[in-house]
Amino acid sequence: MEERGDLEWGSIAGLVRAAADRYGERPAVVDPPVELNFNALAAAVVRASRAAIASGIEPGDRFAVWAPNIHEWIVAALGGVSAGGVLVPINTRFKGPEAAYILNKSGARMLFTVHGFLDIDYLGMLGDEYSGSVVLLRGEAQGAMTWEDFLKGTDSVSAEDAALRADALGPDDLSDIIFTSGTTGRPKGVMTTHGQTLRVFEVWSRVVGLTEDDRYLVVNPFFHTFGYKAGFLAAIMRGAATIPHAVFDAGSVMERIGSERVTVLPGPPTLYQSILNHPDLAKNDLSSLRLAVTGAAVVPVELIERMGTDLGFDTVLTAYGLTESTGTVSMCRPGDDVATIATTSGRAIPDTEVRIVDENGGEVASGEPGEVVVRGYNVMQGYFEDPESTAEAIDADGWLYTGDVGVMDDRGYVRITDRKKDMFIVGGFNAYPAEVENELLGHPGVAQVAVVGAPDDRLGEVGVAFVVAATGSTPDPDDVIAWSRDRMANYKVPRLVEIVDSLPLNASGKVLKYELRERAAGLVGSS
Repeated sequence: MEERGDLEWGSIAGLVRAAADRYGERPAVVDPPVELNFNALAAAVVRASRAAIASGIEPGDRFAVWAPNIHEWIVAALGGVSAGGVLVPINTRFKGPEAAYILNKSGARMLFTVHGFLDIDYLGMLGDEYSGSVVLLRGEAQGAMTWEDFLKGTDSVSAEDAALRADALGPDDLSDIIFTSGTTGRPKGVMTTHGQTLRVFEVWSRVVGLTEDDRYLVVNPFFHTFGYKAGFLAAIMRGAATIPHAVFDAGSVMERIGSERVTVLPGPPTLYQSILNHPDLAKNDLSSLRLAVTGAAVVPVELIERMGTDLGFDTVLTAYGLTESTGTVSMCRPGDDVATIATTSGRAIPDTEVRIVDENGGEVASGEPGEVVVRGYNVMQGYFEDPESTAEAIDADGWLYTGDVGVMDDRGYVRITDRKKDMFIVGGFNAYPAEVENELLGHPGVAQVAVVGAPDDRLGEVGVAFVVAATGSTPDPDDVIAWSRDRMANYKVPRLVEIVDSLPLNASGKVLKYELRERAAGLVGSS
């Protein structure tokens, strides 16, 4: 029988407690100068849970974390979840209005953020668009509680009361709502439970071979499933040390690999390409590296080979998933050959189903393209307060329609041949044209706009906007880009803006995005 994380631990709070019992004095979180062993992490989580209860967090209440990868993120998140709260992670690249939408849509009662760290003024960006309580994990600012003052709330809630709250949690309780942009242009909140999270990432961590001897540099942001669930939660499951890394820079990552003796470094292909292309690659000691897990884009065979020969990884695996599938649909397995790892995203995780279907929902023959659909314990509970979108994504038989086009071979291995109709991926971040287009239409000089992705050597893809000017206006492309930077996350901002007389349309009046993609590829290639 397969191991079941949901049955073994019951809840994320149960996982933290069990990890302390099993791994005790081993390092759990290394964020110099702070280092917490598993006993200390469990104690810090209980303390944060008591403070959350004292602050009014009731079971089912939402709370948000909007901060870079730091140890306080882990403690605040696990503490809030252990108190019965539902975690809402927020993308650190978001601007104030984007974050405010998620805070208000989710009904988050409390926000954990930072001030004066990495020169980003999160509170300033948010302004008066959020009326809930704010706790600063680092720094001080008017109108917000410091992390130290927040933790003083433990005085009014006993450890026994916190334990009762944690013990009441079960596998079917919601653990988090992770917002993912939709093609409608508004983010949608993906609901998953404690049990789903535990079961999926028990499988994930076992398949990739994470162990208690590993030191895991988590570069993937904690606000993303890859950094949160396949990151520090997976490490806690296996007794590995989590080393948070706040901002990706190839040079600093290589330095930390050497100084911290990092063994595990997952990330999108662009992470490894950046390291391989860095002029100081040969000057750094990367000999401790052993395990890489990647995905999110087509992976060249040459990259997989160089990750072994030039970076020293013993194991390189690829996987495929989406937030709506608790982050994981399919995985390669240790022992798969280089071509399989590079050209496929593996096969379904245990006890789940993956099919490739035609437009009528019928399964296609092996080797034929179609839409990837998924069924099993990894499929989300639905979109938060959005039954219509939920019904569009999951059919009556429980199949999640991913919107991704793929091909399955005779072994059940899936190759993603095309992404969701218009989505493109910028350095590992999903960018949805409809969302960017909606923002750009707010520019006074823009009458019509179409955004597409174009290949880019460094980031994988970048956005290109084709703009039809408003009557009497002559918008400057550079000004439109600068205007965009003030209103949306950097990865959404178009790399190039081209002013056109009209957009290419089909007979139904829909924009011919494939034509624009061809034009965009030429523009980026010549820029």
